[in-house]
Formats: sequence, C-alpha cells, structure tokens
Amino acid sequence: MIVGGGYAGFYTAWGLEKTLRSEEARVTVVDPRPYMTYQPFLPEVTAGSVEARHAAVSMRRHLRTTRLIAGSVTDIRHADRTVTVQPVTGAGYELHYDTLVVTAGAVTRTFPIPGLAQQAIGLKHVEEAVAIRDRLLTAFDQAASMPPGAERQRLLTVTFVGGGFSGVEGFGELLSLATAMLKAYPELSFDDLSFHLVEARDRILPEVTDKPGAWVVRSLERRGAHVHLNTQLISAEGGHVVLSSGEEFDSALIVWTTGNASNPVVRRHTDLPVDERGLLVVRADLRVGTDGDPVPDARAAGDDAAVPDLASPVAGTRTVPNAQHAVRQGKHLAKNITADLRGGKVRNYRHSSLGVVATLGLRRGIFQYKGIVIKGFPAWLIHRGYHVLAVPTWERKVRVLTVWLTAALFGRDLVSLAAVQHPRDAFVAGGDPRRPEESRANDHTAA
Repeated sequence: MIVGGGYAGFYTAWGLEKTLRSEEARVTVVDPRPYMTYQPFLPEVTAGSVEARHAAVSMRRHLRTTRLIAGSVTDIRHADRTVTVQPVTGAGYELHYDTLVVTAGAVTRTFPIPGLAQQAIGLKHVEEAVAIRDRLLTAFDQAASMPPGAERQRLLTVTFVGGGFSGVEGFGELLSLATAMLKAYPELSFDDLSFHLVEARDRILPEVTDKPGAWVVRSLERRGAHVHLNTQLISAEGGHVVLSSGEEFDSALIVWTTGNASNPVVRRHTDLPVDERGLLVVRADLRVGTDGDPVPDARAAGDDAAVPDLASPVAGTRTVPNAQHAVRQGKHLAKNITADLRGGKVRNYRHSSLGVVATLGLRRGIFQYKGIVIKGFPAWLIHRGYHVLAVPTWERKVRVLTVWLTAALFGRDLVSLAAVQHPRDAFVAGGDPRRPEESRANDHTAA
C-alpha cells in the first residue's frame, strides 16, 4: 500500500513493477490525482514554456499492473494494517495491507493572515500554475482597454510571497512572460508593470550560498522587480497588500510560496511515530522508526519523512525535501522492498547533492555545485537539460522538447483560457454579458 502518488510514491510503484513478479506482491497506490506532478516544470507552465499536461505524468499510462485508487487517505492505523480512504464522492472506506509506504507529500504552509485564504493562490499543482498564467494574460487584456489609473495599476501588479526555489523560479518566469508580452500590447509600457517578491528572511534561495543569492536579487531588480527582504505580508484583504515594512499597494495576483508543512494525515491521523515537525521518524534504510525501535512493515520517503542524510558531515542532518531526494528515495525504496521480500540485503539510502539549478525566466538561470557557480544563459541551458533528462518516461521528454523547439521558432502562446474555470458561462449567458456572474452567484448561494 503506497499512500501518495508524488515523486517518491510514483517511483516506488514504478520500480516495484519492474522488479517484482505478479505472484510476489500486489501494489496499490492511493492518490486523489491520476497523475504525478513534475513540480520543477510548474514555473515554466506559468510562463507557457511547458504545456500544462506535460508536467503531469499519467499513472495509469505508466503503472500498468499497479492498482490505482482515486481518493485521499484520511487515517492510518498501522497497528491494524488499515487505512481509511475518502473518495472524491461517496462515503469513506477501509483498505487493509501487509506493507505500508507513506509518501503522502507535503502541503503548502500558510499563516492566519487577513485576506490570504481569499486572495492568494499557491504554486504546488498544475492547476495552480495554469490559473496563475491565465490570470496574468487576462489582466493584460483588461488593462489594455483601460485608461491609466489605479485599476490598471492593480491589474498589472503581481506579488509573490516566499523566496525559496518555487517562489523565485515562478516569479522570474512570470516576469519574463510579462515583459515579453508588452510587444503585443502597444497600449501598455514597461512602467505599467509592478512585480513584487516578498521574503521574510534577509536573503532568497537558501539552497545556494550568499553571493549567488545576492546576484539573483540584483538580476531581478535590474529587470524592474521589487525584492522586499526581511519583510512579511501583514494583510491581503481585498487584494490590498500590506507589508511589515509599511509599504502598501493593490495587487490583482498574489502567489503564496512560503514553503511546505507536513501532511495533516501524517501529522495528526496516524499511529506511526512523528517528530516535533510532524514528519515521520525514518531510519537510513527508509524504514519507519529508529535503529533501536523499528516499526515492522512500514516505510516512508519524500517530504513527509525525516530521512537521515548520510552524505552530510554534520551529525543528525536530515535530507532536504526536494525532488532530487524524493525521486532517488522512491527508487531506493523499490529496491529495498524487493530485497526484503526475497530475503536479500536492505541497504541504507545515501545520496550526495548534484547541485542546485534554477530558472529565472527565459534564457536566465543560476547553477551551483559546491564552489562552482554558473549564471545566466549557460545555467538556463543546464536547467533545461537536467530536467528534460529527469522527467520520467521518454514520452514526456519528447513532448517537452517538442514544445521548447516550437516556442524557439514561433514564441510562446499568449492566449488566456481563464474562461475554462467557468465552462458553463457561455451556455448560461446566451449572449448576455451580465448573466454569467448572476449564475455564479446563484450557484454559490445554492452550495
């Protein structure tokens, strides 16, 4: 039983399919989504450099013998070898298992900031990346038909909260898209754009060292961005952004990327041991528990597992919750489970970082491996080369490469499909532009 179909879960199931015979075990994956999201592509999805569907790897297409259940695990009772599954519709039910693998994945960390839940959008799923892109494109269309003023300024103001990899990459890509779009909108100028990146710490990109991080800040500011360090979001009510520095402005698009929190199921609804952060206590061989007190038939990996980092010289260090580790931990889990079933040797997980690489927009990036730092266009090429090799399956690699080559020849597609979020509007309106909003209000009242 694999709880979660993200990186670690997908690669565990994929690896087990390749190594186990059908009579040895039956593998089940429970996840509400029918695909694995390749999250490093989400910033490029927001910019239209990668097609949204190409960042989603279909589990049914590639997990041919695995049993796939569309639903969310809401409770884990390992003492009874039972999980409770809540499908999208209908009542929840119990499933029994012999061996459990928890790869539920983290959730976006939020805070009780006024207006945040009503105004902000995350950048953790394909749907969110698509919505961010469509909102920006729609804002351009609306702003171009308005005279200069407060409303046009609001539409063209974008705010990202969080200066980690997800926030900086998404911010850089969206800034690149907005700047390129000005060629198609003669009514608008560069001065109309207002892009804000808000970070509570004194630096961005904590995975890179100080000097490369400072260079990224300078690079973004040269491109017209406003980077607010040592600054927190105080309020976002009604789209009015209030910062701890005292600055205030209206923003039509607010993206929240302040990091991850442990999955509520792992943190509160399991009898497996968790640490003070709500992460599963995991040994170096990815078994749940400690060396002195292992939990039988339970394994975990990915963002919700506190996996010891054997490659770190600092004792007690845990592996960083990123794609590099999640993918490799999933592959390692598959090998260990197979070895365990066949009476073989179970090995500890150990992986040294391959370095960090980030896109900062079209033809811009940064790469660091130990003391080696590469900036600009070469780093952007490294980013694209690495991720086209890392995305699973040749089918996805070819699709992504095809989109990149097409964009190189013809540019990015600038069509907004924001209306897809309300597909009944045209049918309900019957040509009356006032009726879709009335229909949504009625739907909301009925709900």
